[in-house]
Amino acid sequence: MKYLISRLLWLPVVLWAVATLTFVVLRLVPGNAADVIFSLNLPVEQIEQFKAQWDLDKPITQQYVAFLRDLLRGDFGVSMSSAVPITRLLYERVPPTIELAISAMIIATLIGVSAGVVSAVTRNRVLDFAVRTGALLGMSVPWFWIAIVLIIVFAVQLKWLPVGGRIAGGVAYERITNFMLLDALLTGNWNALQSHLRHLVLPALAIGLTSAGFIARLTRGAMLEVMTTDYIRAARAKGLLELSVVLKHAFRNALLPVTTFLGLQFGALLGGAVITEMVFSWPGMGRLLLDGILRRDYPVVQAAVIVVAFIYVIVNLVVDLIYHLIDPRLRNS
Repeated sequence: MKYLISRLLWLPVVLWAVATLTFVVLRLVPGNAADVIFSLNLPVEQIEQFKAQWDLDKPITQQYVAFLRDLLRGDFGVSMSSAVPITRLLYERVPPTIELAISAMIIATLIGVSAGVVSAVTRNRVLDFAVRTGALLGMSVPWFWIAIVLIIVFAVQLKWLPVGGRIAGGVAYERITNFMLLDALLTGNWNALQSHLRHLVLPALAIGLTSAGFIARLTRGAMLEVMTTDYIRAARAKGLLELSVVLKHAFRNALLPVTTFLGLQFGALLGGAVITEMVFSWPGMGRLLLDGILRRDYPVVQAAVIVVAFIYVIVNLVVDLIYHLIDPRLRNS
């Protein structure tokens, strides 16, 4: 409990540091929102009015104080370029990115852990060599290249899966949380569920396959280390089946370092989701963040970065708690 409280106390400090860094970096970039949004030959009076509306004509310290004040109230404001409330933009864009990142994490974990265990059990054999080669390729090839290959094979050539969007154009569904999988399940809309899953497969695979390579190598190393310990030799000496030794004794202890890595890898998956969304026209945070940066839309970029940082910190907190639960040394301390 003390550990959980200490981690929760650090959460606002981390978010404050991220928010401050984002605020400063945005204003160090040459040009401001008024210069970008009003790049056409508009009257100077109109540009000055825009700057006054958004406090761009005030010292950066006053802008920072106003920014923190609004942040403490949970007020992200509205977009400079579209005048749409930031909360509405986040409601539309955050759930698709989280959905994509979690799906990619599930794929990466299932493939990576399974391949790592098989590789460790078949050490120095053909299957081990194949898994290590595949993991190395997955780690070396960038997300967007894997995405393009998947599109060419499964969408263009085989025509098995759609290439863009979250759902087919003619399929209606009721939006409740904007997590389309959850909304389809809550409303019993199986047509929407099927269509969404078909659209989700390719982008989730594109991100998950790269992470699966890292997870497979880490799992293999952890398994090999555990399988040389005394208690594994003792389990074998008792006449236990090899499958029982591997799954019941070795695998459980090998999961400890893998669990920690999964929390760190989720941040990479979020970043990969933002990039992959461009390739698959996935309506998530990627396009929102890119447009905000190009337009110097300070409220949009600040809110997007803070939300991503919050998600990442929460995920790592959950992973740390799981680590404490499965590690008897920490659970009993």
